Amino acid sequence: MEQKLTDLELIQNVLNGDSAQYALLVKRHQRFVFTLALRFAKNREDAEEIAQDCFVKAYKALGTFKQTAKFSTWLYTITYTTAMTFLRKKRLDTSSINDEETFVQLENHTSIFNANGYERQDSHKFLNQAIHLLMPDDAAIITLFYQGEQSLEEIGDTLNMEPNTIKVKLHRARQRLKEKLQFLLKDEVKELL
Repeated sequence: MEQKLTDLELIQNVLNGDSAQYALLVKRHQRFVFTLALRFAKNREDAEEIAQDCFVKAYKALGTFKQTAKFSTWLYTITYTTAMTFLRKKRLDTSSINDEETFVQLENHTSIFNANGYERQDSHKFLNQAIHLLMPDDAAIITLFYQGEQSLEEIGDTLNMEPNTIKVKLHRARQRLKEKLQFLLKDEVKELL
């Protein structure tokens, strides 16, 4: 029976010259890094680019990883900063979006749900859709707390904020998530009443 190596053991192997071990770290964390990147980027192509950049940056900086926090926290910090840098650059490269165009896109987006008639779609899909509608910072905090199962302190380390600030932001993000869910599920709720 093969024993599964910890992140720290894999890192040590990579630092000792076995760079192939890094693929195991990537495989272990790629899904969550991609999910977090998607929360920021809002589209698959950009999220894939961000995730790839994160793993390249993490590989290059692996020697600077200090074991004071979990590897995942360190990696998600890289994901956050990479995503923010990517989005800033992208914003500079694109022209401003007309508010009317944004409204039409949102209307088309929600009409997809109406067209499907809410045909018994599971709550996970609605939850992800609602998170997708949140601002990137709110989506990141919700994702790190619930899907990443990180503590307020770990999220604070990732986002470079105090745990109390994260607690307040998490509370506000939950409120906004509730509003988005109510918006997405309003027709379904009417049918139940």
